[in-house]
Amino acid sequence: MKGFCKALLLALLLYLHPKDRLISVITYENLNNCMMKMIYSTKLLIYFVAILLFSGCSVWQISPKNEDVFYQASTINALLAGVYDGDMTFSRLKQHGDLGLGTLNQLDGEMIGFDGKFYQIKTDGKAYLIADSLKTPFAQVTFFTPDTALKIKDSIEDYDHLKSYLEKMIHAKNIFYAFKMKGVFSYLKTRSVPAQRKPYPPLVDVVKHQVEFEFHNVSGTMVGFWCPAYVKGINVPGFHFHFITNDRKAGGHVLACRMQNVTLEIDPLTAFYMVLPKGSAFNKTDLTQSKENEIEKVEK
Repeated sequence: MKGFCKALLLALLLYLHPKDRLISVITYENLNNCMMKMIYSTKLLIYFVAILLFSGCSVWQISPKNEDVFYQASTINALLAGVYDGDMTFSRLKQHGDLGLGTLNQLDGEMIGFDGKFYQIKTDGKAYLIADSLKTPFAQVTFFTPDTALKIKDSIEDYDHLKSYLEKMIHAKNIFYAFKMKGVFSYLKTRSVPAQRKPYPPLVDVVKHQVEFEFHNVSGTMVGFWCPAYVKGINVPGFHFHFITNDRKAGGHVLACRMQNVTLEIDPLTAFYMVLPKGSAFNKTDLTQSKENEIEKVEK
């Protein structure tokens, strides 16, 4: 047993000292010296790890929490082409943001997330809290830390008016922005799409069967992003918003809106990180074709 322990300690020594791997023969007489070197190296290793841990460094976390990062799973062109099954779980997605939007596998409804909680709005008009084990084929999230907060005192008459109002507030057009609006909305029209079965049809065909909902004088939260023009094919350039009511019972993808005296928060995002699906459906899909016309149809 004593010999086994010494052999095990020697193996650890050689691991800790790569240059010692050049030694082809180590005699029993100098083994004790080697063990002393290993004990010294182990102490240094323990001290080093302790310093990192107590200094607040993320030693084991591969992707530390970063602010001002636009994190995206898959591409909009893949979704348009019918790639509706992703491998990104919501548990994993939450590691990269507490606010976001997207959809769920099989294109089963609209997704909205904020304050660390994510909801699915199905075609029955109801919102459901999303389990961590569920997956998304397309989503974007960020850790929301707004730089600007104000109240929209102007009367916003329609969706185009809202977009023009927000565009005046974002001066750098080559970065991303996250938005959160909260208050009483005088009018909202939203939609959701039904879960699909294989073989999956393209998204432009799915939205022909979308279910629309209307809200009047409803309290809730709108969450969305603005993407720069150069992400064409990767995401939707311009604005994209989802909505959920204060009681977390209804919502959807925003198609039309009117509002006044709602709170607006804006977070500029200066980094972009994208993760692609590993499945064969994504790898076999032709993503070389322009789909601008399809984007216009599915967003309205």
